[in-house]
Amino acid sequence: MKVQKVGIVGGSGYGGSELLRRLLVHPYAEVVWVTAHSQEGKRVDEVHPNLRGFTDLVFQPSSFSEAWKEVDVIFLGLPHSQSMNLVPDIPIRVKIIDLAGDYRLKDPDVFAEYYGEHTSFLLQSEFVYGLTELNREAVQLSSRVACPGCFATASILGLAPLVQADVIEGRVIVDAKTGSSGSGIKPSAGTHHPSRANSFYAYKMFNHRHQPEIVQALQELNPSWDGRLTFQTHSAPMVRGIFASIYLSTKEVMTEEQVGDLFREFYEGHPFVRLVGGSPNTNWVKQSNFADIGWAVDGQDVTVFATIDNLVKGASGQAIQNFNVMCGYPEGTGLMVPGTHP
Repeated sequence: MKVQKVGIVGGSGYGGSELLRRLLVHPYAEVVWVTAHSQEGKRVDEVHPNLRGFTDLVFQPSSFSEAWKEVDVIFLGLPHSQSMNLVPDIPIRVKIIDLAGDYRLKDPDVFAEYYGEHTSFLLQSEFVYGLTELNREAVQLSSRVACPGCFATASILGLAPLVQADVIEGRVIVDAKTGSSGSGIKPSAGTHHPSRANSFYAYKMFNHRHQPEIVQALQELNPSWDGRLTFQTHSAPMVRGIFASIYLSTKEVMTEEQVGDLFREFYEGHPFVRLVGGSPNTNWVKQSNFADIGWAVDGQDVTVFATIDNLVKGASGQAIQNFNVMCGYPEGTGLMVPGTHP
């Protein structure tokens, strides 16, 4: 199989580190350059010491646009609202995998409400929403993919079988917790370890950017779903992981076996979704690209539990999963690694 020459824009953060860790040992990827405005001129393994012995690359300036012609695939690992300024200049022959939120939302008014002004929204239609489990065929045919957000990934995977089967009645509540790595490498007052290590709190009440993303993906799966969703995120005292507890009522009384059958049928043939029954554990998916899903049922009341590693299945691992599908490689290439325990 052909080896793809890969460029990474924005490789100095946690997501960039995870991308490099996986791609540097990927049998069909050759990382030829990586940029980082804040670390320009430094060796990659100086910024990411865990990569010592795996690369001699040096971080290039963020304006390293002359390198577009050298690569087959570009991963964009930039903060939100920066990809939109680069994408118009990237040659159409180069595949793009964007990890930010710039091209996830299809409605310009919704995008403006949650993110602000978009400078290249006309290009949004060229991007496929890269939740591989929902859009594998479209990703396979696409050259531009917008990877989902981490909370959105866990929430959509936890709800998709039930939404598709049209068994939900009324409002859905997603109560999700995340680790500190989701806030990025630069500490702030709310994410700095001394403030977060022994605390627990909610944030972004009723205005989290992943809410419209979740509704959009699920309504595309089943347009008859009314989209009534309460989505609340929490900061948890852990480094990696997302754990979503999803509460809903069904139109009729269901058993655990019936609910399980919906999940088993929906995720048959999807290598990165593991159905555990009961509650999963963030430790089981940490450092892996797996999403573990469980459920509990009491008559018409259903609770679904979904957990992922926010940096892997919630970001860089899912990006590589899409890379594999886009380029015709086995979907699990470079990713079939179990989580840790504990």
